[in-house]
Amino acid sequence: MQVRQAQVMAAYNKWMNVKLYDVCAQLTDGERKKDRAAFFKSIHGTLNHLLLGDKIWMGRFKGRPFPVKGLDQELYSDFEALHRERDRMDGEIVDWAAGLTDEILAADLEYTSAVNPEKRCYVLWVAVTHFFNHQTHHRGQLTALLSQCGREYGVTDLIWLPGIQPVQ
Repeated sequence: MQVRQAQVMAAYNKWMNVKLYDVCAQLTDGERKKDRAAFFKSIHGTLNHLLLGDKIWMGRFKGRPFPVKGLDQELYSDFEALHRERDRMDGEIVDWAAGLTDEILAADLEYTSAVNPEKRCYVLWVAVTHFFNHQTHHRGQLTALLSQCGREYGVTDLIWLPGIQPVQ
């Protein structure tokens, strides 16, 4: 992963979260929390997991581990609080990506897994690639759930990220 790629992915993450939270805000709390047989049960559960994953990984990246009880841990039951923290986290991710260098991405990242409490070590660029891939994976689940609710969320392709221009 190159520095610019991480910065584009951070911008894409923020863009998509703004779009999807705008659609989710149109749903009732009951609709967001309805068990839809998804991996994290509901739209709300999926939004919570996305934020939790970002908090876990940003904690690792910044050397401030985020304590977690489980990957289905609910951080916020209130949608507005969840939305505010999502916005704050997206700003943090963009700012963090802006400070990356090739040297930082080439360094090793050591951490303890939340899935099984074992020490792990990866080159940072691999962990950063996973971080952004994880976001995209679960947002794909979220868009499927929104489609099942009959909600339109627009284009989700990275190539349509505002500011990305085709080569002339």
